[in-house]
Amino acid sequence: MPQYDYDLFTIGAGSGGVRASRISASHGAKVAVAEEYRVGGTCVIRGCVPKKMLVYGAHFAEDIEDAQHFGWTIEGKSFDWKKLRDHVQNDVTRLEGLYTDTLQNNDVTVFDERATISGPNEVTLASGKVVTAKYILVCTGARPFVPEFPGSEHGITSNEAFHLDDIPKHIIIAGGGYIANEFAGIFNEFGSKVCIVNRSDQLLRGYDESLRDRLLQISLMKGIEFKFNTTFKSIEKQEDGRLLVTMQNGDQQLTDQVMFATGRVPNIEGLGLDNVGVEMGDGGAIKVDEYSKTNVDSIYAVGDVTDRIQLTPVAIREGQAFADTVFGGTPKTVDYSFVPSAVFSHPPIAAVGMTESEARMKLGGVKVYTSDFRAMKNVIASRNERSLYKMICDEATDKIVGIHMIGPESPEIMQAAAVAVKAGLTKADFDDTVAIHPSMAEELVLLK
Repeated sequence: MPQYDYDLFTIGAGSGGVRASRISASHGAKVAVAEEYRVGGTCVIRGCVPKKMLVYGAHFAEDIEDAQHFGWTIEGKSFDWKKLRDHVQNDVTRLEGLYTDTLQNNDVTVFDERATISGPNEVTLASGKVVTAKYILVCTGARPFVPEFPGSEHGITSNEAFHLDDIPKHIIIAGGGYIANEFAGIFNEFGSKVCIVNRSDQLLRGYDESLRDRLLQISLMKGIEFKFNTTFKSIEKQEDGRLLVTMQNGDQQLTDQVMFATGRVPNIEGLGLDNVGVEMGDGGAIKVDEYSKTNVDSIYAVGDVTDRIQLTPVAIREGQAFADTVFGGTPKTVDYSFVPSAVFSHPPIAAVGMTESEARMKLGGVKVYTSDFRAMKNVIASRNERSLYKMICDEATDKIVGIHMIGPESPEIMQAAAVAVKAGLTKADFDDTVAIHPSMAEELVLLK
């Protein structure tokens, strides 16, 4: 039997890599991890965690305004972006330390440098050190895609948005997905004039059409501008530092900042995957089987670097399943059905299961139940912003196949509702559940 330096060598210490490494070590494996940037990966360092903190900060803009309707007088209000930015980055550093401690407390060796695959069982570190491992796990995640055109180098991505010196007075955001809509809401609440430029005429592809339309309506009411069916032709930096953006349709706008939120691409460049013949799929994602194994028996991959669902909790599940399968003696796969998701827009969206159009195409006969209402808080605050809850049921079985929500705290409510949908409950099961009154969540058991 060949002898290796490690049982497992993980490349990338993001959510999936940390979970896989920690659990593998708990199963008795000798594990090492290489991370060239910061332990924690996209989610913790430059993704969902710091973004959610900015979302919280942005919400105070409306909360302070609404407070006067509830009897509060708030004088001398002001917003300090640098204070929020620095608080967020301090907490990111705290979380990075916790993730590092987790690995070290489980006797996982951490190399703070880049690693490349130099053989089926061999990894070469940036320092030149060569180590061997029985298994190699690739968890390098993905990065923002930046389109190439004259002047595209003047734009930023979500990575840089967390470190801006100042909030731009005007910002153009390219893209129509969740990152574009989330940052549009954030910057709008912080006082920026926001314009979203999208190559199609739809926002948030994959979400139910009713929710997409509602978010567009509310975003327009909040003052966010939209330009559909066009892309960027060029960006020219002006003498005063502003950017002149020219669209393919001929429109021009002067702006302080351009942000690209046009999708993400797997981080596979220079990893050495071609050295060992690892197969790649469309867009450069690593192709894996149901156990996260590539076509090379000793090499696995989990998370956003693969061609599956790009969500942090999914990467964590994949990392756990990998460790249990390879080192725990209990083969496990990840069930990708009924994976809930959220968009932390203003207001947020949450969804699980099939959209109405998907259900009609797949099932034929469906029943749709909706509740279109104003949250009590918005009524008192004289805020004309309506929530929408939608339940999709299989007409033949009464089983719930999809729930879609837009409104305050929708992601928090959806987490529990997703359990019910995953468990295969019916509309009757929801109807038989007594409501918690008064609450927004009670609408789910009162749908007609």
